[in-house]
Amino acid sequence: MTATTAQSAPGTSAGSGRAEASASAPVVAFEKVNKSYGSMRAVADLDLTLHQGETVALLGPNGAGKSSTLDLLLGLRTPDSGLVRIFGTTPRQAIEGGRVGAMLQSGGLMEEVTVQELVRLACDLHPLAHPVRQVLEEAGITDIADRKVNKLSGGQEQRVRFALATAGASDLIVLDEPTTGMDVSSRQTFWAAMRAQARQGRTILFATHYLEEADEIADRVIVLHRGRVLADGTSAEIKAMAGARRISFELDEPADEAGLRALPHLTGIEISGRTVRMRSSDADATVHALYGLGVYPRGIEVAGLGLEQAFLTITDAATAEEAGR
Repeated sequence: MTATTAQSAPGTSAGSGRAEASASAPVVAFEKVNKSYGSMRAVADLDLTLHQGETVALLGPNGAGKSSTLDLLLGLRTPDSGLVRIFGTTPRQAIEGGRVGAMLQSGGLMEEVTVQELVRLACDLHPLAHPVRQVLEEAGITDIADRKVNKLSGGQEQRVRFALATAGASDLIVLDEPTTGMDVSSRQTFWAAMRAQARQGRTILFATHYLEEADEIADRVIVLHRGRVLADGTSAEIKAMAGARRISFELDEPADEAGLRALPHLTGIEISGRTVRMRSSDADATVHALYGLGVYPRGIEVAGLGLEQAFLTITDAATAEEAGR
C-alpha cells in the first residue's frame, strides 16, 4: 500500500514534497548512509542515485542490506548517519505528497473486507488517487474484487498489495520481493502490469531473488553485498563484470573430482554424476588444462554467464576477498 506513516529525518518538517522538490533532483539519493543493528552493520557508506523512468532491480544474498535499504528509503527506519532523499525531499514529505507507492513483505492486509473495499480505502487515502475500477483492472484483480481478503491465496494477496501500491499517480514505486507466492502465470501477469507502469514514466525499484526477473525486466541492476554497492549497471554489464565464462560437458567415465577441481582459473564447479559445469575466468586455459588431464569431454559448450551465474561469481569473489584479509 502507499506508505502513509514515516518518520522525518531529524531537523526537518513535513510538507508538500511535490511542490518543494527541484525538477532536476534525482528520484532517489542515498549519500554516505549507514545503518547498524547492534554490532551488525546492515548498510555501510551507501551512495546510490536513481533517476526518473528507470526500472531498477536490487539484488544481493541474504543479509546484503536490501530490506534495510528499502526501509531507509521509505522512512521506516532512520539512518545512523548520511542522507536519504526522494525527489530532493525527506521520505516523509515525498510519501505525504503521494509521490511514493510501496509493496512490502512486512505488514498484513485487512482481512474482513472485500478486495474492492480495501482498494477503495487506499484510493480514498491517496492524495493523487486513481479511480477504483482502474486500479482493479491494472492490477488484474477485477475477478476477485468481491472476494474477502482472508479467502485469497498467497499469490492473490501479492496482486492486491500491488494494487494498493499503485492506487494513485505515484512517481516512484518500491517493491520488495513482489512475486513471492505467485505461480508462473501470475508472475507474467504481474510484470505485464509493472511494464505498463514503467511506460507511464514511473521509476520502479524492486528487490527480488528471482534473477531471471531482474534480467528480463530491469534496465539497471544493482548488486548489494554487506550493505555496499558491489556492482551497478545493465544486466549485460553485470555479466561482463563477472569476467568469467561457463563451461559444460559430459564425461564417458566417472569424474576425477580432485583433478577437475584443481583446474586453473576456476571460479566455480558443479559435478553431478558425469555432468560437469564450471565457471572460469580464462576458459581457453581451463579447457586446455582439461585435455591435459587426459579427459575427453563430450558435448563441450563454452558460453557467457547468465545473470544468476554472474551474480554468484561476483558475490563469491567478494566473500573470498574479505575472508583473505
